[in-house]
Amino acid sequence: MSKTLGINGLGRIGKLTLWHHAGRKYFDTIVINVGRDVGTDFDDIVHYIERDTTYGRLQAFLNGYRAESVITDVDEPNGCLTVNGVLVKILRQHRNPKDIDWATHGVDIVVDTTGRFLDPCLDADAPGGSIRGHIEAGAQKVIASAPFKLKDGAVMPEDAVTTVMGINDADYDPLRHQIVSNASCTTTCLSHMIKPLIDYFGIERILSASMATVHAATGSQQVLDRLPKKGAGDLRKNRSIMNNIILTTTGAAKALQLVIPEMATVGFIAESVRIPTATGSLIILVMNFQEELNKKPIRRGMINSIYADAAKNNTNGYLIYTDRQNVSSDIIGSLRAAAVIEGHETHARTGAININLEHVRGIDPDVLDTIKDHVGSIQVTQTVIYGWYDNEMASYVNMLGDRTVSIAEAMH
Repeated sequence: MSKTLGINGLGRIGKLTLWHHAGRKYFDTIVINVGRDVGTDFDDIVHYIERDTTYGRLQAFLNGYRAESVITDVDEPNGCLTVNGVLVKILRQHRNPKDIDWATHGVDIVVDTTGRFLDPCLDADAPGGSIRGHIEAGAQKVIASAPFKLKDGAVMPEDAVTTVMGINDADYDPLRHQIVSNASCTTTCLSHMIKPLIDYFGIERILSASMATVHAATGSQQVLDRLPKKGAGDLRKNRSIMNNIILTTTGAAKALQLVIPEMATVGFIAESVRIPTATGSLIILVMNFQEELNKKPIRRGMINSIYADAAKNNTNGYLIYTDRQNVSSDIIGSLRAAAVIEGHETHARTGAININLEHVRGIDPDVLDTIKDHVGSIQVTQTVIYGWYDNEMASYVNMLGDRTVSIAEAMH
């Protein structure tokens, strides 16, 4: 059976998704909807596909620095080309998903990389378009390369689900789910950093958690300072990413609960800092654990051994543990892992926390009177863990590709 993949959008994730599947060759044909004319002629699209500032030339990325061009059979009248032996068709007529005729091109599964259509509650005919439009246009399954964005109070539709490969990908039900969010690069890394700790300690020993992602620039940021649009509330988004460290927000904490529901019981804070690099990002995860009497105390070596064992047992390679000292460029392009734990920088500190038990709910007053000064003491260990991730190709897009193929295999 012929396998055809649809990609909506040819931005950073769209182009790299093409690169991934051109190398993987699971799909025979890839149909890409650009939705508009580009440059002066069709060759400008070819030029864009073949070159990338971050990852180099496509042929070298796939086959090494001596490789010749892997783009052949460029057919401008029909909008076609062959990329590494895979037929690629470019559509340039429609931007609204419901108007893209996926059915005519035999597309059953679409990866929407535009970042525009993220509310699964919207009908296909919603003004401005909806992710459900792809279904109306003939696709059976749609994967969003970003977290869903639901309006406040909205309930996730029964046919939509958020998954991260290696964490909760089994939550996808091929008989029920039509629309799948592949979460974000940050949520993907974060979930693979937290899951081994939950598996080892149990959720009940986690008192609180926080994270900060030191994140590479994205296409939504400005090269040079510019005036904000009307109604814009965050003026920092309009400042030059080339020259600034910029504080911003991340929805990783909220999205994390969709893939690891137990985390809803833990107080969790997630922050983001954008820096002037093209890709290669870092999560600094802080976890506070309650020590238990008569059990081995939590120390740096224990945390590292948890990750080393988890990585060894992680046959899909989504988690890597290393004792080496890395910098961000070391993570770019060469790894498919969601998270690379840098054990050299793991830290753990234990201290006593005194608690006024008068302010603790559920304590019997008679019991409280037996405790000196009504003060209790617990041992808490704070751990700091560093996890690298390539927020574009090596981490996120490769795992998006795995998600896409797994859904396609369940369809055929």
